[in-house]
Amino acid sequence: MMNQVVILAGGHGNRMKVAIPKPMLSVLDVPMLGWVIRACESTGLSRICVVTGYKAKMVEIYLGNRCRTVLQEEQLGTGHAVMQAEGFLKEFDDGNTLVLCGDAPFMDSETISNALKFHIQQENAVTVVTADLDNPTGYGRILRRGSGIAAIVEEKDATEAQRKVREVNSGAYWFQTKALLELLSGLSQSNAQGEYYLTDTVGLALEKGWTAGAYRAENPDVVLGANTRKDLLHLNEVARQRVLEWHMDNGISFVCTDGVIIGNKVEIGAETTILPGTILRGKTKIGNHCTIGPNCILENCTIGDHVTLNSVQAYDAVVEDAVKAGPFVHLRPGTHLKNGVKIGDFVEVKNSTVGEQTAIAHLTYVGDSDVGKKVNFGCGTVTVNYDGMVKNRCEIGDGCFIGCNTNLIAPVKLGKGAYTAAGSTVTKDVPEYALAVERADLKLKEDYSKKKLRNRLFPGDDE
Repeated sequence: MMNQVVILAGGHGNRMKVAIPKPMLSVLDVPMLGWVIRACESTGLSRICVVTGYKAKMVEIYLGNRCRTVLQEEQLGTGHAVMQAEGFLKEFDDGNTLVLCGDAPFMDSETISNALKFHIQQENAVTVVTADLDNPTGYGRILRRGSGIAAIVEEKDATEAQRKVREVNSGAYWFQTKALLELLSGLSQSNAQGEYYLTDTVGLALEKGWTAGAYRAENPDVVLGANTRKDLLHLNEVARQRVLEWHMDNGISFVCTDGVIIGNKVEIGAETTILPGTILRGKTKIGNHCTIGPNCILENCTIGDHVTLNSVQAYDAVVEDAVKAGPFVHLRPGTHLKNGVKIGDFVEVKNSTVGEQTAIAHLTYVGDSDVGKKVNFGCGTVTVNYDGMVKNRCEIGDGCFIGCNTNLIAPVKLGKGAYTAAGSTVTKDVPEYALAVERADLKLKEDYSKKKLRNRLFPGDDE
């Protein structure tokens, strides 16, 4: 018996005023469609068909080979969208099919599993996933009959008594696949919108004498979707708060959560403190006893233990233990800071390895370089890695001392313990323990500024 999924993701979202399919809008940096697919896969449901529509190519590129797709060329309702997957459904019609909305990101694996168990135990032709809301305004109400379901009534069609019902339709359904195929053939457009409604399958099933049930989810957020920008903001806030609470339960400290956004794939070690304005994205992993923030952005980074980052932006970087960096530091992809590195203000590191206990104090660019341990960079140092055609690497040995305002013109190698004098432009390799001085001779022009500054001379200077 094959259980499978159809996800409806063809909506435009006109009220959003966006140029992408609505399910591709992000909640915590992940498209809503991605949340739904992940919930299915976490349940063990790998046979998934996504119904596309508006700008279908964008959805197909995002999915890659992860799911099958079918196109709903004309938007004629939720029932019509599922009809487009008829060929997919007929390939395995002896099991059950889950229908989900691609813009309802908080459907979770536990609800999916428990609803399927309920669906099978009750031998239902269709099982609607529902939830109880304190404020059900705007949702279709569930009318029950005994242990089953009598109807789904949209709010605009509900009586005053029916509007007081708090149990609402989530838009998610489990069907016996054979029953779903037969019910789809019975849908009609006999309504004000001229559309095929998937909700009508409940009434059709009951007319046939089949059983229809409603599984009440313990997680009321499964019903949340996004039709407006306000809805999308609410989804992001709900997701953000969930993640923060999860991390707090696992020993993470927040002195204030203003501006703190943490993606749901981020891992953080115990007794780490996250300060305001910090954004953690992608597959970032942070160790124990760290202080991150304020105002940091880390994306796909690996951070060790006892690290302090203050106003640091880092992307695809590795930071080992006991590193201190900031403020106003940029770690670009390919950066690897080893244990005990110290980086001060206005420093940028790109595609470089920086050895243990090296100090890059301020106003320095290190790009495409291999730096040894216990190196000291003076203020204003630049590794000049690009000649306009090719990017070359610098190699800096252990214990080097780079004087202020040194330019290292790659490719160049500094041996162990080498020094550069302040203001030098180094174009050749420097042997171990040597001092490189590369400056032009100083030329002086006496009394040069007297004419230039004759109206601002101090008394007696013009004598």
